Amino acid sequence: MNDPTPHHQKRVRAVGRWGVEWRSDNRLDGRTRHFMWDGVVPLLFRTRREARDHIRKEWGYIGDRPDLRREPHGWKMPHAVRVVISLHHAAIRRAE
Repeated sequence: MNDPTPHHQKRVRAVGRWGVEWRSDNRLDGRTRHFMWDGVVPLLFRTRREARDHIRKEWGYIGDRPDLRREPHGWKMPHAVRVVISLHHAAIRRAE
């Protein structure tokens, strides 16, 4: 069987999780979308409910702040989005 994965990489199965997507739309930056991180780790949850609860806890104030939803900020409530994570183990060559 022909495996398209390079010989120095091994496949690891993909895992589905729920992430948090930041959204804003303003004249300065235009439409912005990106995944939210906790330091160097992406915010990932096993269920949509967990992701939505976290969004409500951390960013729920945006819904009560029309000043943040208007220019110049243009913030929108973050959304829970389905993500698929696929890890690959790459061999590291030693310097000789």
